[in-house]
Amino acid sequence: MSAEWQPGPDGTPYRRAARVIPIAASGRVLLVLGHDFADTTRRWWFTVGGGIGPDEDPRAAAARELYEETGIRARPDDLEGPVLRRYSRFEFVEVSARQDEVFYLLRLEREERPRAGEWTELERDVLDELAWWDVDELAHAARDGATVYPPVLPELVASWIEGWDGTCPLIDEVGADAATP
Repeated sequence: MSAEWQPGPDGTPYRRAARVIPIAASGRVLLVLGHDFADTTRRWWFTVGGGIGPDEDPRAAAARELYEETGIRARPDDLEGPVLRRYSRFEFVEVSARQDEVFYLLRLEREERPRAGEWTELERDVLDELAWWDVDELAHAARDGATVYPPVLPELVASWIEGWDGTCPLIDEVGADAATP
């Protein structure tokens, strides 16, 4: 794990992260396919994003991560939201980690061609593909066994295609007794 991960109160590596969900006018969403290099059979589709710096605004971090991971430029003010918060605990690179995420939407006129941007060494090792997904195809793939994070993403994106209602649900996969560092 990189230096942006700090030990939480229980010693588990922890970080805050900002994520972007690009949605094109076609209704398709841009996602990343990654794998765990400790177990290359573990693969999943997830949203663009990464760690928030110590003094960094979450919206600015989301715009920065979008550019670094996809080459797509957006100003922080171009992002809608936050549209979702997620507290998660997961296994990655043989380490159990905790991450608190905030998600934003980015509406694009067209499906911009993503490219591997300024990927870190770890990202080059574990990120496999950037792809635009039709939401129905994504939901079908998830029902057929593809792993998508967060698991409710297809349903949420389907609801956001026509517009965001201003709410910001919380997905708490850690439990209410977990203290956020």
